Amino acid sequence: MAFREMRVAYRNGALSETAAGENPIDLFMAWIGTARESGAILEPNAMTLATVGADGAPAARMVLLKEVGDDGSFVFYTNRMGRKGLEIAANPRVALVFWWEPLERQVRIEGAIVETSAEETAAYFAVRPRESRIGAWASNQSEPIASRDDLEKQFAAADAAHPGEDVPVPPWWGGYSVQPTAIEFWQGRMGRMHDRLSYSREGRHWSRTRLQP
Repeated sequence: MAFREMRVAYRNGALSETAAGENPIDLFMAWIGTARESGAILEPNAMTLATVGADGAPAARMVLLKEVGDDGSFVFYTNRMGRKGLEIAANPRVALVFWWEPLERQVRIEGAIVETSAEETAAYFAVRPRESRIGAWASNQSEPIASRDDLEKQFAAADAAHPGEDVPVPPWWGGYSVQPTAIEFWQGRMGRMHDRLSYSREGRHWSRTRLQP
């Protein structure tokens, strides 16, 4: 099947240096706010997380952004013993991508990644739905399993082992904070003459460059 005839005539907006400003975190917060308020995007905080394993092979998957820290970090939570966690341990540099198709916008982020503190992890885990907290205990993320029925049995066993609402954080579960060193904003334009503004971190400050599409 070929996709050569599929065309999108980007026409929803533009991105000027004046509108973008000097701080990419401020621009990101404005863009994700627009994505959320549009009502056209189910999970505007969904992002692709790309990692590289010890063997040099890349991998990518979708995760959910849970917080943008006061320091401009991007925070998500997961099982640290799954494939992504093991790859992060081997190579603590990652890339993130947000794609908001109805707005014809993309944001790319690159940076170093560190684990969140036990206190930060516990605070977030406590507000998760109970089923999600039980699921964190039930699943050996990325490990093979014989059947869906076996997975359901593991969930039932974890549910029985942690009755009530007081479900502790599993020792293998926690958060990660991506400390960005580069952020690029992409706005679709007619004729594929897209706007691309790239920010690079220099100490505590950001420099901005326009890139050709």
